[in-house]
Amino acid sequence: MEPDKLLEGKKILIVDDESDVLDQLVELLDMCRIDTAASFEEGKRLLESEPYDLAVLDIMGVKGFDLLSIANKNNIPALMLTAHGLSEENLKRSAEEGAAYYAPKDEMSNIAVFAADVLEAIDKNKSTWGKWFERLGGFYDKRFHGTNWREEEKAFWDEKIKTLPSI
Repeated sequence: MEPDKLLEGKKILIVDDESDVLDQLVELLDMCRIDTAASFEEGKRLLESEPYDLAVLDIMGVKGFDLLSIANKNNIPALMLTAHGLSEENLKRSAEEGAAYYAPKDEMSNIAVFAADVLEAIDKNKSTWGKWFERLGGFYDKRFHGTNWREEEKAFWDEKIKTLPSI
């Protein structure tokens, strides 16, 4: 299904401390109903008081992993979006701590596709990480060039791709 159709009317929270990033994401997800937060405190308040179909969380600047924990407690799937926090360690930590997706801000123009991947996988009771590997595996192979990020954690990633979402 086309991302725009799948996302039409979905309620999404975006938390990022950069106002230009918030503005760009709001524009890219204009088919959705969007709330934004520029701080951890504001993001926490919204996650705890509003129902969302998806949360897009920055890692750095807004305590993204703390917000991920709150999103998980409220059964809100979370897409981690980061620039400065882009690392093998944060990728694995995102997956371990229950994120549905881990996207680089370098690919932010594809946010609607990523968000649709998450919602479609959940709707079909499939792992959100399967589509993630299809779409972004090559990006991370280049980004983490010279490392064996997939091979070193092969059992972990194989299981993550098979595991159904807990949302």
